[in-house]
Amino acid sequence: MDIIVLKPGATDDDLQHIVEKLQKKGLGVHISKGTERTIIGVIGDTSRVSEDEENAIRAVPSVENVMRIIKPYRLASREFHVEDTVIDVGGTPIGGKKIQVMAGPCAVESREVVLGIAEAVRSGGATFLRGGAFKPRTSPYSFQGLGEEGLKILAEARERTGLPVITEVMDPRDVEVVSRYSDIIQIGARNMQNFRLLLEVGEARKPVLLKRGLSATIKEWLMAAEYIMSRGNHEVMLCERGIRTFETATRNTLDLSAVPLLKQLTHLPVVVDPSHGVGKWDLVVPMARAAVAAGADALMVEVHTNPEEALSDGEQSLKPDLFAFMMEEIRKVASAVGREA
Repeated sequence: MDIIVLKPGATDDDLQHIVEKLQKKGLGVHISKGTERTIIGVIGDTSRVSEDEENAIRAVPSVENVMRIIKPYRLASREFHVEDTVIDVGGTPIGGKKIQVMAGPCAVESREVVLGIAEAVRSGGATFLRGGAFKPRTSPYSFQGLGEEGLKILAEARERTGLPVITEVMDPRDVEVVSRYSDIIQIGARNMQNFRLLLEVGEARKPVLLKRGLSATIKEWLMAAEYIMSRGNHEVMLCERGIRTFETATRNTLDLSAVPLLKQLTHLPVVVDPSHGVGKWDLVVPMARAAVAAGADALMVEVHTNPEEALSDGEQSLKPDLFAFMMEEIRKVASAVGREA
């Protein structure tokens, strides 16, 4: 709330009423009276004005419009932090010149399967291992993950391959155990606005990958990041994984326009998940190329040695040989746009 426009005919008493409200918040004012309208310029740290307080000003009968110039997601905004944030995960930077690749199975199914996939993606060029020990599924009858046993398998895979691990947390009560085994905590699309969970991972001193909600706007997504950062954890990366639209030919609509837009609005690293974005393995490589061209700092890709037998998302998983081909392709694009992969 930085500019308040009063309606034509607003009285001096109306003006004074609003000025007093602002002064109680420790804000100053600059008043400009025109022939028809009076404009109040709000002076001071307007980020302290909550959305509810702003709406209370809008409800005043004499107010015509209220506008913000400073964005409500203050900590996540580039206005607050001009330089790009680079998150160091065990010596591997996310957000720098090199494009990182997070690859692995959708779900941790068994020790044998995960260790095999981990070796395959490391050989193919991945720099992180992804895999879900806790799985949010649309159906309660689908495979829900192995829980802590799955986390132990991921930790063993990290020990064998040297790949840092990223895995999802679904419940505030599991943040401690997931933090113990993982290098990056993932917040899935269905939990993007689980505010209790966001605050809890904000207390954890672990990097967080925040996926965009199924129908979330850019502002809602950045406000979710603000929840995490408000608790002191500024190591947040944003993952575009497709949004729900009227289109049914693909699983979701991968919104690659979000990548350059986020680069303007925020200093946080941007990750793209083409696997969930399209839901079809044969579209993943072209969309991975496009994501790199759009400016993504990292990719998250699902890989499985036997997609036909996968317990989750086999239809969008790459086989190791196709993953290796994808890595060759994104290196070409990265070189063309002044990056490395």
